[in-house]
Amino acid sequence: MSRRHLNEGSIYQRQDGRFVGAAYMLTASGNRKRIHVYGKSRKEAHDKLLELLAQAANFIPVADRPWTVGDYLDYWMTDVAPRDHRPRTMELYESSIRLHLKPYIGNVPLKRLTVSMLQRSLNQQLEEGKSLRVVGVARTVLSAALTRAVREEVLTRNVARIVELATDERKEITPWSIEEVNRFLNAAAQHRQYPTFLLLAVYGMRRGEALGLRWQDIDWDKSQLHIRQQLQQVRGQLHVGPVKTRAGRRSLPLIPAVRAALNAHEARKQPAADDAPADMRDLVFLSDNDMPLWPRNFARMFHKIASGAGLRRIRLHDLRHSTATLLKNLGVPDRDIQLILGHAHISTTQQIYQHGDSEIQRRALSNVGKRLLTREFDSTRSCQKLLSTAESDVSFTTILGQEKATQQGWNHLGGPSGDRTRDTLLKSSTQLTFDPALTSAINQLRARTTMHIVGSVAVKDCCQQFSFTTYEASLGEWHSLRRVLTPRSRPWL
Repeated sequence: MSRRHLNEGSIYQRQDGRFVGAAYMLTASGNRKRIHVYGKSRKEAHDKLLELLAQAANFIPVADRPWTVGDYLDYWMTDVAPRDHRPRTMELYESSIRLHLKPYIGNVPLKRLTVSMLQRSLNQQLEEGKSLRVVGVARTVLSAALTRAVREEVLTRNVARIVELATDERKEITPWSIEEVNRFLNAAAQHRQYPTFLLLAVYGMRRGEALGLRWQDIDWDKSQLHIRQQLQQVRGQLHVGPVKTRAGRRSLPLIPAVRAALNAHEARKQPAADDAPADMRDLVFLSDNDMPLWPRNFARMFHKIASGAGLRRIRLHDLRHSTATLLKNLGVPDRDIQLILGHAHISTTQQIYQHGDSEIQRRALSNVGKRLLTREFDSTRSCQKLLSTAESDVSFTTILGQEKATQQGWNHLGGPSGDRTRDTLLKSSTQLTFDPALTSAINQLRARTTMHIVGSVAVKDCCQQFSFTTYEASLGEWHSLRRVLTPRSRPWL
């Protein structure tokens, strides 16, 4: 039996009858570690050992410890995710891992997690009645953790990116119209939190941004609002933190109506309670007991006022959709709407927050119908058929002899009669039409110009391809056109 080579590993049998393959491997931390594989037969252990050695030959390290999916998710949530995510997002991730990942695949060895195994887990949750959105969030969280595992060279691929999941269709949102928003603001006019609702309706602020506004964020001299932080409820506690995205840090003009409401609010403000957190004592909007407003309580105020005004129920966040749609209907450029709302991507503004207005669509389509149905379309009078038939000379003579030659000429040539650009493919033919508003002298000048052009073309054609028949035909056409264009009062032209 030949001797083993260096780093080839070893295989031996244990007392329980199983075979063990062992070899020193490079770990993800850069250390060398003796790794063991097991098999019921010597061949099975040998094959597993060869797989490990091939991995080492490709400079793929092994994990420092035998991770399970649950263990690695705990490590990712503790040491990795908090650096890049907000506290509210971390709360969502923790809930998804606890309820939708660990109970199903938490005990699976990380390296043994396969596409089919994860696919069965996600399908099972859908069959249990969990929504597509909930399952989709779980897949997204797992994918983020496995991406980190690939970067740390613990895994060679991210199976969460490969599994198939139906696209979650967004719930159709019908935000309040401008009339409904106006009714709500009128109903809330005497409420203590009226300025807060006004900020949400006018600027489309997020709830946390409005509740997190500080007096120091209001620049009275330059009439600007600076949005720098937000107030959120995280794990049952109020938390002040940065805005959602970098684009969320923005400055907005302080319009007169909002300025007046904030001035009135400042005049009757009370200092924050002594037991209020230090980082929340400068907040503009406080509760009745001079404490920071809890977001859920503020939402309850909103729904109570809306219900009292007889308005249909929407989410508080849908006021943001109403603002985006109103700005669109007012003709504000999408880029400016994006900056006002604080979106990182303009596609979010266009595809999610801006909604169609049925009344505007109705008026637009009515105008289209009026334009299309003003005159019955006659296919026999189309330009192509008119110019391709032998009757074109007669039709042309008839048009020239009418008072409304220009208008009818455009109609026959297929161009619209409004102020839009004419059909550029037909512009050469439209040179033969006349405007009745022009003087007779200009008409005669145009006629002579037309005769000159047609005569030049006829002579050029005869010179390039001379034959008596062609010459006679071209000359005859030119004389016919001349008789049509020559005024009867001046036969010598």
